[in-house]
Amino acid sequence: MEKKKAEVIQSWEIVFPNDANQLGTMFGGRLMAIMDKTAAIAASQYAGRPAVTASTEAMDFIHPVKVGDRILTQARVVWVGRTSMVVKVDVIAENPITHKRVHTTTAYFNFVALDRDGKPCEVPRLILETAEEHQEYQIAEIVKKKAIERKRHILEAKEQQNNAPEK
Repeated sequence: MEKKKAEVIQSWEIVFPNDANQLGTMFGGRLMAIMDKTAAIAASQYAGRPAVTASTEAMDFIHPVKVGDRILTQARVVWVGRTSMVVKVDVIAENPITHKRVHTTTAYFNFVALDRDGKPCEVPRLILETAEEHQEYQIAEIVKKKAIERKRHILEAKEQQNNAPEK
């Protein structure tokens, strides 16, 4: 499989009152949906085919996003496996009056590339050129390993629950 450089995908949104809670800050779920869409575009663009969200990992809400803010969502594939990709997404809020920008959120999304039949398929190897890209790859590798570990623990717990004698 060929190697490929990941590009940054960006999108802008405006936060309206219906996007916010009673304190005037954006609902986390609404922000997650925007981040997931931008990540999906980054993953599909990188893979050259459709990609679907497998999981959301390590989402950190660092600073609240307020009604009226413009939000810049930036997504880039930072790690690849055989059929999966980890996409890092950052959100920056911009005050429309002062133009002050603040980093508000970072998350990692796991995606799987799909072929025409909806089956997982190989993705290009990731070209890493800068020290920052290598560091992000290492962080994403930890995120991916923790996601696999978490999934394994959940499946084991469910298996134990299903095999437990009835009381």
